[in-house]
Amino acid sequence: MLTLDPRTTALLLIDLQKGIAFRPLAPRPGAEVIERASAFAKRFRSAAAPVVLVNVAFAKDFADAVRVPVDTPTPMPTGGPPDDFSELADGLAMPTDLRVTKHQWGAFFGTDLDVQLRRRGIKTIVLGGIATNMGVESTARQAFERNYEIVIVEDITTSRSAEMHAFALSTIFPLISRVSKVADIDLQPT
Repeated sequence: MLTLDPRTTALLLIDLQKGIAFRPLAPRPGAEVIERASAFAKRFRSAAAPVVLVNVAFAKDFADAVRVPVDTPTPMPTGGPPDDFSELADGLAMPTDLRVTKHQWGAFFGTDLDVQLRRRGIKTIVLGGIATNMGVESTARQAFERNYEIVIVEDITTSRSAEMHAFALSTIFPLISRVSKVADIDLQPT
């Protein structure tokens, strides 16, 4: 059991939004991640620990999207993202939650996330969302570089493939964080 102090711990949920969560994902579907993450967020709210919901958004012309030469570019739909692309999954957000909109994979660069966490005395970030090896991993790396303690919650993450998910969990995350499951995390003041 991993016991975390709710006074210095925040839950960050990455890209649990309509334009991402309902694509083909593995090892678990987005709907399962959203359901489990929603229940987990209730535990944080009950313990008066911050819940931060991070979404990614782009202008209709993608003028604010990262555009550099890569071998496998992400296809951009003609006419821009669907109107509901950036909307969080139904029932996920509560009025007390912090909201952060990013314009790339990681949630720290170009946002006020670090300020919001530090002003609340947060030292530990519990992290889940989609995709394990993209938005979640980028945010974890950025948090590590800012000296946050990080806990990756394996059963509230998923990716484009089970292999991508497993690689991040077995190879990258143990170097920068602790990896746990929802049932193995307890919130208790120390």
